[in-house]
Amino acid sequence: MANNIGMDRLDRMQLFTRVVERRSFSAAAADLSLARSTATEAIKQLEADIGVRLLERTTRHVTPTLDGEAYYRRCLQILADIEDADSAFRDAKPRGLLRIDAHPLLTRTFLLPELGSFLARYPDLDLHIGQGDRLVDLVREGVDCVLRAGELTDSGLIARRLATITEVTCASPDYLARHGTPESLKDLEGHLCVGFQSSRTGEILPLEFLEMPQNARTPSPAPAYAGKIRDVRLPSRVSVNNSDTMTDLALLGFGLFQAPRYRLDEHLKAGRLVEVLPRHPPSPTPLSALYPQNRHTAARVRVFLDWAAGIFANAAI
Repeated sequence: MANNIGMDRLDRMQLFTRVVERRSFSAAAADLSLARSTATEAIKQLEADIGVRLLERTTRHVTPTLDGEAYYRRCLQILADIEDADSAFRDAKPRGLLRIDAHPLLTRTFLLPELGSFLARYPDLDLHIGQGDRLVDLVREGVDCVLRAGELTDSGLIARRLATITEVTCASPDYLARHGTPESLKDLEGHLCVGFQSSRTGEILPLEFLEMPQNARTPSPAPAYAGKIRDVRLPSRVSVNNSDTMTDLALLGFGLFQAPRYRLDEHLKAGRLVEVLPRHPPSPTPLSALYPQNRHTAARVRVFLDWAAGIFANAAI
């Protein structure tokens, strides 16, 4: 972006939208490689040109006025139209910084091995990868896209399904030696689990098992559509809100737990974990990409999603 002396109306509109989304002059300026003083002066000039106050400023927060909210929505549409028009004449080559967020193991297992070819294909595109299990406020934190496993709530975000993840129930050999290996759902009585706390509800999630009709004959593992899912709540001595720590606790013998098969494949092959109740698998977990509806980063997000979808379509997940 040009400096304040050469900053045109479109530059100021782009800056204004980022200030609204980030609720911060400093964060918006950093995103666009501007000095904070430059950003402040540019927004003042924009307000002077329009003749209305767009932002309310306090020592801690920056929020749009009613006029600012209306202007923000118009800016998003104008900037998106300009990007679409430019893309039509430059073969839709994306450029700039794309910010995504995904679970660390998912990133290492599927994305990083193919990342070199992706960046080579788009030499003007840079990538920042945030990692964690926590909920991310995409607009407030300036993130373009997140990859998340699980059923989606009505978040106001656009969602694209990328894959369906196979889940398994496991425990350590030490735990099974002490508590026995369950052969049916009735055998779960007296067992413990490693509790996993939902980041959305704060509650410990139940274990899920496919319950087949009596006398049904299905392959092992059974497909999720062949029966109904039964929730089972087992007591837990230890609960966590991090999936990697949950795996560590299971390896140490603290109980049964459920996780995506790709996360546990090495432990299962090495015998550090044992799959139990394979005829009663958990329901598979959808993997989706989510991104804001009103962000003018369509070209960057689009090429990333197409690339990621191709990776997961060919992966054993």
